[in-house]
Amino acid sequence: MENKKILIVEDQQDIADLVRLHLGDLGAEVTHAADGHEGMRMACAMEWDLMILDIQLPGPSGLEICRAVRRNEAFVPILLLTSRSSELDRVLGLDIGADDYITKPFSVMELIARIKAVFRRVEALEPKEQQEVESIDLGRLSINDELHQVRLGEELVELTAREFDLLRHFAAQPGRVFRRSELLDSVWGYGHDGYEHTVNSHINRLRAKIEKDPNNPEIIVTVWGVGYKLDSQALQEA
Repeated sequence: MENKKILIVEDQQDIADLVRLHLGDLGAEVTHAADGHEGMRMACAMEWDLMILDIQLPGPSGLEICRAVRRNEAFVPILLLTSRSSELDRVLGLDIGADDYITKPFSVMELIARIKAVFRRVEALEPKEQQEVESIDLGRLSINDELHQVRLGEELVELTAREFDLLRHFAAQPGRVFRRSELLDSVWGYGHDGYEHTVNSHINRLRAKIEKDPNNPEIIVTVWGVGYKLDSQALQEA
């Protein structure tokens, strides 16, 4: 986490100070914005390695900031903080492009583990020196790691970092059925039964972007009672 530039937008000073302290100890450069107006300005004006956005803020909410960042097509992981018991805002956050969320009150150890997992995934996608760029081609589907780009036929598909990781994981082993817990461990980097519904939300978002009819998916299909798989046969069809 050395020298990673992290923006935290949080109106509760004690939480912001706690997160800044622990991330600073790990070598990160943490900048704090105390309200949505300052957070929006900083989020859109500078380049960040990670954004941690509280959903409930004075001024623009964390969801509005997330939406603005994704509208600018900025490739930066976004983690939402929420104190609400309802899943509505969390699901909405995932729908508009957040990569993950954590509910208050949260364990600092869990937050750090989530952040480290995000950086491991991003670094794994960066091209290595003197190493051939990996790409996956499955019929109409093409995944380019270096460009972090997905094409379906001639169409460029815009995916968030987490959606890209998820699709690539499926495409690397077409036909294999993955349980939700396996996807959490491999794609999210942590295992927790309580977060398996997060997999469902990301699968639905991914289907909305790559399926002809998301309600009747043919590429990422459900194997009832087990999990999900990528059906490469559907990608061979015109």
